[in-house]
This record gives sequence, C-alpha cells and structure tokens, in this order.
Amino acid sequence: MKIICVGRNYAEHAKELNNAVPTKPVIFIKPATALLKDGKPFYLPDFSTDMHYETELVLRVGKNGKSIQEKFAMSYIDAMTVGIDFTARDLQDECKKKGLPWEIAKAFDNSAVVGSFVASDKLKNGLVEFTMKLNGEQKQHGKSTDMIFNIEQIIAYVSKFFTLQTGDLIFTGTPYGVGAVKQGDRIEAFLETENLLTFDIK
Repeated sequence: MKIICVGRNYAEHAKELNNAVPTKPVIFIKPATALLKDGKPFYLPDFSTDMHYETELVLRVGKNGKSIQEKFAMSYIDAMTVGIDFTARDLQDECKKKGLPWEIAKAFDNSAVVGSFVASDKLKNGLVEFTMKLNGEQKQHGKSTDMIFNIEQIIAYVSKFFTLQTGDLIFTGTPYGVGAVKQGDRIEAFLETENLLTFDIK
C-alpha cells in the first residue's frame, strides 16, 4: 500500500505559502509507515518545532489500474474519508531553500492520518465538502469543486507514472487555512456533516 499525495491543489493554499499555482499536479508519496488511523493520537516528533496540519479529502483505490482514462477514473475509487497530511514546516522550508527533496518533512512515521471510510457515491455529482476543527474552532473548509485538478484528472495523471493498487490512498490536497499544532490540541474532521476523524496531539 502506498499513499499518493497532491500538493498545491487549491489556489488559495498555494498563495498562503507563497507558492506558484501549478500547471500540472504536484505529486509526492508517503510510505505505508506514515499511516495513522483508528483515532490514535499523533505524537509530536522531536525533529520539528513547527508541525502543521493540512486537512484533505482522501480517496481509497478499489481496484488495480494503470494509465487510466479520466472517463473511467471514478470507477477505481471505492471509498473516501478526511485525513490530515502532517507537515514539519520548518524542515520543509529548509529543504526548499536548498532545492532538496522534502520527504523528511512530509513522509515521516504517522504523518498521514485518516478517518473512517465511507462509500464514495457522493462524488458522482462532483461535489463533496469537508471541514476541520481545532479545539472546537473551524480552521479549514474545502470543496472538491475548488480543486485546481479534479479527482478524475488526478487519477489519470498519477496512474501514468504509478500503477494504482487496491488499498492505495490518494490525498487530494488541502485548502486555505493550514496552521500549527501543539501538545494537548484536539482535531476533528468532517465529511459534509459527518465526523469521520477525531484524535489528540500528544
């Protein structure tokens, strides 16, 4: 199982981090060891002093596929949820300044938190909304229709380079409003009005 992530897929988020709005999907991968589920707490690692949440719509691949056409893309997704792409922002900034890859800032253990999965039927109309609350206060709100690259485009693009396999996860990008977490915080994430993810920062 691999975790495929799309960066800078919401224009306002790209702007808030002073990044150019991409003309092609920005892709990176997290290993299976990055996965954190079942509401388990996230323990702040000792290698970062600026850990940021990034709330995302997460898709689960339901069957194997390679070089998938956009018109068939949705048939490869069997479930979805909300997740948190944790980012060690200080490490990422350091790597970016040096022109280095930034896997250590994005792909470390437990950096991909996912909630409970639900059927992906709602995606058929092209619109699904998600929100995140930090200590009860809403911090992020996203709509799939606000993505720069929609789900079909993401699946078609990614599958040109990487074979999608059953159980793979696709993090589709985060909207505006990312920020830092600290010990004692609680994160809740919702798909529409359904709470699919609640966990604590330790």
